[in-house]
Amino acid sequence: MDVVLPCLDEAGALPAVLGGLPPGYRAIVVDNGSADGSPEIAAAYGAKVVHEPRRGYGAAVHTGLECATADIVCFADADGSLDLADLPRLVEAVRSGTDLAVGRRVPTSPRAWPWHARAGNAALSLLLRSRGLPVRDIAPLRAAHRQALLDLGVVDRAFGYPLELLVKAQRAGWHVREFDVSYGERAAGTKSKVSGSVRGTLRAVRDFGRVLAR
Repeated sequence: MDVVLPCLDEAGALPAVLGGLPPGYRAIVVDNGSADGSPEIAAAYGAKVVHEPRRGYGAAVHTGLECATADIVCFADADGSLDLADLPRLVEAVRSGTDLAVGRRVPTSPRAWPWHARAGNAALSLLLRSRGLPVRDIAPLRAAHRQALLDLGVVDRAFGYPLELLVKAQRAGWHVREFDVSYGERAAGTKSKVSGSVRGTLRAVRDFGRVLAR
């Protein structure tokens, strides 16, 4: 099983993240221009390292998807906030007929998910539910068949990627299932590009707005 991990300056998190992969899962770390030695650390822990020079979450995720070879591909953040032991539940759902399995983040501490990021996520997921997609999170933990994802044609290469994925999955009639997953604080020494600041959250909201306007 392949696990795509978009990465930008996650040196402090990678040892624990890669060490927490379930048996039989291969990490594909897509470096998006790190300046802290993240690619070297990832390689030392056995990950396949791919370099994506175009900045953007979606660019890194899509490059990782293209480089994957497994039939089912998983996606997760590389910041240490997620427990990759949750991945097998999502994969089993896909094997059993679910088109897209996603995680619904359940914070393990009040500091894990800042108010501004949680509020934006709640508004977007409410909009998706009004369109018939039963999700309560725009989640970074996902699993789906590789070729189906490529065929879906997600074009956003910034923060709007996960939202566009859900929108297009709904339009295509995909069966989407959501699972509660643990969501903790990021590893020390790393900073979220979205929830780490109000500015980052506003940039993400801008990208989400572009997706919804298409």
